Amino acid sequence: MAQGFCWVELLTSDVEAAQGFYDAIFGWTCAAPGHAQRDYRMFFHEGAAAAGLMLLPEEAKAQGARPSWFGYISSPDVDVDAAGIVAAGGRLFRAPETLEKIGRFAVVGDPQGAAFALWAGLSGVSAVDQPPMTIGHVGWHELFCDDVEQAFAFYSARFGWTKGEALDMGPMGVYQLFATGGAPVGGMMKRQPAIPQPFWNHYFTVAALDATLEKVAKAGGKIVHGPAEVPGGAWIAQCFDPQGAFFSLVAAKR
Repeated sequence: MAQGFCWVELLTSDVEAAQGFYDAIFGWTCAAPGHAQRDYRMFFHEGAAAAGLMLLPEEAKAQGARPSWFGYISSPDVDVDAAGIVAAGGRLFRAPETLEKIGRFAVVGDPQGAAFALWAGLSGVSAVDQPPMTIGHVGWHELFCDDVEQAFAFYSARFGWTKGEALDMGPMGVYQLFATGGAPVGGMMKRQPAIPQPFWNHYFTVAALDATLEKVAKAGGKIVHGPAEVPGGAWIAQCFDPQGAFFSLVAAKR
C-alpha cells in the first residue's frame, strides 16, 4: 500500500500573527491540543483538523530554514523509512523522535534537497482522509525539483507512488502527475531559476479563488502568481503570508 501525505503544518516566526492571517482567509479556527507539551496549535475547518501551527525551531533556523509549510508522509516504521531515505542519497535533518502517546517522526530530505517529515501515529486515532478538493483542506501536493524522473523514481521506490498523466508544459518541461492510490494527488515539475531550491508546495482548497485572494491582500499577504487556469478547469494562485511562508490556493471556480 502506498504511503501518502497525511498532514501539513506551518513553521512560522510569529505564531499569533500567522494564526490570525489563516483564520481570516480560510475561515479556520485554531486550538492547542490538551496533551501538547509545547505551543503546538491545530487549525480546524468546520470541526475537522486541517493543519498544524508552531514556532520555527531554533535548530531548524540554524540549518537555514525559514517560515514555511511542511508536509508529513505516513510511515509504518519511521526508523526504517528514514534509514532507507539516507541509503538512497537523501538527508536526515532530525533523527527519529517520539512524542509520547502522540507519534514518532523524523525530518528528512529527498536526494535533490526537498524536505518533508515521516510520521507514525501512536494515539490509535487516524486522521480522517478528506475527499479531493474538500474546502478548507490541502487539495494538491506539488514538488519543484531539478530532475522530475529522478524525483519520481525516488518517491516511487520509497513510498509506492504511481505515475499519472504527464502534461507537456512547453519550455517549462513536463508536469508529472502522481498518485498514492486511486486518483492523482499531486504533481512534480522542474523548478524555475527564480526558485532557489527544490521544495514541496501544498495547495489549499477554497470555494472561490478571487474572493480568497482579496482576503489574502487585505490580511497582508502577497500574491505572486495567478489567478491561472490549469488543465481540468481548476484555478490556482501562489502567495506568501506576512511572515514569508509560501503557500498556494486551488479552487473549482474563480
